Amino acid sequence: MNSLNRIAAILAASASLVTAPAIAAEWGPTKPVRFIVGFPPGGATDLVARIMQPKLSASLGSQVIVDNRPGANGVIALQILKNAEPDGHSVAMGHIGGMVISPAIQKVGYDVYKDFAFLTMLVSLQNILIVHPSVPAKNLPEFLSYAKAQQGKVNYASSGVGSPGHLAGVLLETMTKIPMTHVPYKGGGPAITDLLAGHIPAFMAVISTSVPHVQSGKVRAIGVTGANRSTLAPEYPTIAELGYPGFEMTSWYGVLLPAKSPQMVTAKLNAGINEALASKDVIDNLKRQGLDGTGGTPEVFAAHIRSELAKWAKVVKDAGIKAD
Repeated sequence: MNSLNRIAAILAASASLVTAPAIAAEWGPTKPVRFIVGFPPGGATDLVARIMQPKLSASLGSQVIVDNRPGANGVIALQILKNAEPDGHSVAMGHIGGMVISPAIQKVGYDVYKDFAFLTMLVSLQNILIVHPSVPAKNLPEFLSYAKAQQGKVNYASSGVGSPGHLAGVLLETMTKIPMTHVPYKGGGPAITDLLAGHIPAFMAVISTSVPHVQSGKVRAIGVTGANRSTLAPEYPTIAELGYPGFEMTSWYGVLLPAKSPQMVTAKLNAGINEALASKDVIDNLKRQGLDGTGGTPEVFAAHIRSELAKWAKVVKDAGIKAD
C-alpha cells in the first residue's frame, strides 16, 4: 500500500472511530494557530513543521505560525504548551526525546499523560551516522577501529540528551562495546554547523537534513539506524546489516494539545492534520526528506507512546543516561 492509500485508509478509520465531521464543524480557529517547535530552525523537527504549515493552514482555514522554542531536547516547548490555553490555538511538536526519554531522566515540569491531549502521529524517520572528512574512516568497521583506538575520546554530536541520535549512539556503544563521548546540542541545526566546520568529528544526525551534505562531499555517511535502508538514500547501508543485527532506532514526531482541550477542538485539529498529511504535495515533500507520513487517531498515538516507553526504559537505565 503506497503512502497516499495508507493515509486514506487511516482517514477512513478515523471517521468511523470519531464523528469528526459533525463534531469538528462546531469549532474553528478564530485567530492564528501557534505550532510550537522545540528545536531551532534548520533541523528536522522544524523542517517537518514547515512542510505541514501551508496545507495545515488551508485545512483549518486559519494561518498556522511556526514558533521555535529550542532547548532541553524539546522540553521547553512542551512546558510552554502545558501552560497554554486549551482553546485549540496552540499545538506543539512532540517526539521521543521530550515525551519519552527526558521525563525518565529528569524533572521536566509536566506529566505526558496528564498535561497533554494527543492529536496524532505525524512522521517517522531514521538517523544516520555521519563524519567529517578529516576522520580516517570510510565505513563502519573503519570508524569503530578509529573510535576504539581513541579509547573513548571520539566525540559524537546529537540534538540533545535523550534525543534519538543520543539513543542511537548509546545503542552503538552498547552493541560494539566501544566507548565514545556524547556531545549534546540544542538541535540538529547547530550540530550540523559544527560538524561541517570540523569542530566535532561525528554526528548521529537525522537523515533528512544530512543527505544533501553527504551528496555534496562535505561529510561522509557511515550507516543508517533503521531496520531497513532509507528510501531517500538506499545506497547507505544500515548499521544492522553491517554486522550488528537487531540495531534499530527509528524516530517519530507527533502533535499535542494542552490537557482539557474540548473534544470538538481535538477532532477538528486531528481531521485537519490528517487532511494535510494526505495532500500529494506534503507526501512528496516528506518523501524527498526521507520522512514517512503516518497520521491516525489520538488513540493510536497514545498507544505508540506507551510502547516506546516500554522499549527504551531499559536502555536508558542500563546506560545510566542523566540530564545535563
